[in-house]
Amino acid sequence: MDLLPSAEQLELTSAAAEFFAEQIPISTIRERRDEPTAIAAKLWAAGAELGLLGLSAPEAVGGAGRDLPDEALLFREVGRALVPGPFVTTVLGARLAASTGDHELATGIVEGRCTVAAGLLDAARLTPERLSGRVRVVDPGGTGYVLVVGADGAGLVETAALTDLRPLESIDPGSRLADATADDTPVTCWVAASDDPIRLRGAVLTAAQLVGIAEATRDLSTEHAKTRVQFGRPIGVHQAVKHRCADMAVYADAALQQTLFAAVCLATGRADATFQVLAAKVVAGRAAIDNAAECIQIHGGMGYTYEHDAHLYLKRAHVLDQLFGSRTDHLTPLLAEAAAQ
Repeated sequence: MDLLPSAEQLELTSAAAEFFAEQIPISTIRERRDEPTAIAAKLWAAGAELGLLGLSAPEAVGGAGRDLPDEALLFREVGRALVPGPFVTTVLGARLAASTGDHELATGIVEGRCTVAAGLLDAARLTPERLSGRVRVVDPGGTGYVLVVGADGAGLVETAALTDLRPLESIDPGSRLADATADDTPVTCWVAASDDPIRLRGAVLTAAQLVGIAEATRDLSTEHAKTRVQFGRPIGVHQAVKHRCADMAVYADAALQQTLFAAVCLATGRADATFQVLAAKVVAGRAAIDNAAECIQIHGGMGYTYEHDAHLYLKRAHVLDQLFGSRTDHLTPLLAEAAAQ
């Protein structure tokens, strides 16, 4: 099994990274912190035109029909650049719509005319036909639908059909949160987990974003350790700093390899795909959170300031760690399976 990116994949990720750096720099998060949406509509449309929303969608709806490993590499760059907006749930929404034959909706999502927020169900009751209860919505502003995922499958709910929408404070200035009520709200584009494991696919793409955060904070820390001079010497010559940087590199690489392996396992239908995906989410979540926290420490007092990017990575990592199952959610079945062997 070859886990090294191909020349075509490198070209894809390079183009995406260039677009993010030029059009959606991290400073955008601070500039739009008081806006109802974390990303401007024109930039979302530009990303759609570049093909970012339809990489794995069928060609019949305007997508590229690529595999999950390609998409994971793309979302690694999304995480590295801290790109705001509901990218993961929107690409999954396009997949759901296309799978259920709603090509008009799928095309609208791929072309950037419709976005899909994430719905965290908590105590809400989800069936293939209806959703009832309180729902926590991530990035609801300007969205047409909310992706809801349960143990048996996933579907879409119209954002306008939810009531009592109450904005909440988010720890991540690049994300928006709200609580809403679903009162026997119809579910569309339902796909059973046995037909297409949307939850596992979302976990892989979220893990890929976490990998990007782990790598970005590793790079920020090592560069600072090489260039920050105190008492006539770079701080990186001290073992207390260099060992931290080395650990960050190990964590980031382990997360990358496990996530790419999980993407290949899920794409090829390996019997242990679920185990590998859950392991990837756990490993990547820990790598991102620990590396981002260490990044703040290595930068010293500067790392705590709002103007520096370090805290933004840590806050985004905590948000992503909760999507498509937290580490606590995933560790329980992982440990149970390990104990049974």
